[in-house]
Amino acid sequence: MTSRTTSQTKTQPTKTVRIPDALTVKELGDLLGVSPIEVIKRLMTHGIMAALNNTIDFSAAELVAKDLGFTVELEQPEIEPVEEAPILPEEEAPDDPSQLVERPPVVTVLGHVDHGKTSLLDAIRKTRVAATEAGGITQHIGAYQVTRNGKTITFIDTPGHAAFTAMRARGAKVTDIAVLVVAADDGVMPQTIEAINHAKAANVPIIVAINKVDLPQANPDRVKQQLLEHGVVVEEYGGDTLAVEVSAVKGTGIDDLLEAINLVAELLELKANPNRPASGYVIEAKLDTSRGPVATLLVKNGTLHRGDALVAGEAPGKVRAMFDENGQQVQEAGPSKPVQVMGLEQVPEAGDRFRVVADEKTARQIAEQRRREREAREQPAHAHVALDTLFNEISAGKLKELVLIVKADVHGSVEAIRTALEGLSTPEVKVRIIHAAPGPVTDSDVMLAEASRAIIIAFNTRIEPTAKKRAEQAGIEIRSFRIIYELIDAVQQALTGMYEPVYETVVDGHAEVRAVFKSSRVGQIAGCYVTDGTIRRGSWVRVLRNGEEIARGRCESLKRFKDDVREVQAGYECGLTIGGFDKFQEGDVLEFYHEERVR
Repeated sequence: MTSRTTSQTKTQPTKTVRIPDALTVKELGDLLGVSPIEVIKRLMTHGIMAALNNTIDFSAAELVAKDLGFTVELEQPEIEPVEEAPILPEEEAPDDPSQLVERPPVVTVLGHVDHGKTSLLDAIRKTRVAATEAGGITQHIGAYQVTRNGKTITFIDTPGHAAFTAMRARGAKVTDIAVLVVAADDGVMPQTIEAINHAKAANVPIIVAINKVDLPQANPDRVKQQLLEHGVVVEEYGGDTLAVEVSAVKGTGIDDLLEAINLVAELLELKANPNRPASGYVIEAKLDTSRGPVATLLVKNGTLHRGDALVAGEAPGKVRAMFDENGQQVQEAGPSKPVQVMGLEQVPEAGDRFRVVADEKTARQIAEQRRREREAREQPAHAHVALDTLFNEISAGKLKELVLIVKADVHGSVEAIRTALEGLSTPEVKVRIIHAAPGPVTDSDVMLAEASRAIIIAFNTRIEPTAKKRAEQAGIEIRSFRIIYELIDAVQQALTGMYEPVYETVVDGHAEVRAVFKSSRVGQIAGCYVTDGTIRRGSWVRVLRNGEEIARGRCESLKRFKDDVREVQAGYECGLTIGGFDKFQEGDVLEFYHEERVR
């Protein structure tokens, strides 16, 4: 008796502990005053595998705490949720129209390797950037501003080499206009096609700069024809895409290109409010051995001042110093202005959003909250689109669209698959192929799929190891096929699942009530003769009297003589009951039916 009392005393809650919505195993051990090893053991008993520095959510931490005799409360974050929740709405909230001013367009230069992107920027800026770069290939994204005829334009130089495909997509994310550089002698190349598809996926208008027109073998007309094959129709061919012939080496056509950019920018009516706290994107970031974390920021709205507290992704900090593209210190940066900033406490991720906040304490709180939320989100698998679950994903919203990236062994296969898949589109569901090309599945494909919520279809082609790893980390589905009809069938099935289900009533058979028997246990039993078809136990039944439906329900029991049976065919007698109805009369007709999905 005494031992039982002691046992009960041990298991009785002795202390209240407040646990945040996410924390590491080590942090939980410290909070509970036990070793992390004990926490890991307790988690294992609940089927949860976690290492010392893994983050667990509140529900997992609560299990361990209760095992150890604690009562548990959810700890509310120090910063009120209202401070963090409106980050996005605040950035997108409409400004007072009287405060809006015209801002410079942000232009991304895209194209195939060695087609002269950096040389083109070199000609625009009148500097020799390309001469300082290894192998003549851009090593990072740089952001620069140029002014011509009183108009300022911000340029982002996105590398075109395959090793920097992720940087190229990041450039398209923050841009207003994409300048597609195509060499007049080479024409449209694989990375040109990728650049086109990245720009289209980002809904960014394209201006084509046909470079190297000074070369003897230059053929601008062939370039325009090739672009037409990939959905880029220049004005000369009746489209709305501007095409400018330039020579970066000789400097010809540069003014025409800048004029085209300003023309498109005017049509876009780009405006921003400089009189609000700054927000924008991280273009690139690195850890400098002498200066610490350094980030290139592009201000999209508001004005960034020296001394501002800010948070960039999960990196809090304060603007200690700002430099423009020429290395000169500046005190402030308005809309569309790129600046290099010192003062962040850690290196943010390229592509992160940044915003100015009230003070450094707020910045740290928001950054910490973001970190915990990210780690908690990463605990379950990433929820991305998959063929098997596509209907559930799309039926949650109004849009019904299947976005695909197609990679195949040869060009002929690409075109055949594209034609077949696009032919599956219906008024209810659209198949949109945002990129289709021969070759293996690459990092660039996975990155585009991640940004566009797309599925990658690989036909008779390999998946690069790095792309496979990235896809697994990001939760992107890559479907490989060897037989084309299996590919089409798989997509067709996904599309069928995306339709609003349409059901059709299929009549299985009829039975006529010829006698009614009373049962003290189940009420009245209908003695029937099956006149046509086959009637089955569990089927839905309409009770028709004088041709009118008086009831419906499921057939709960079906017997022949004293034996329970699953079905009875035409020409046989049976006895049955219907759930929720037993007021049978002789002459009633029982219509057995089921609902069959036809689409």
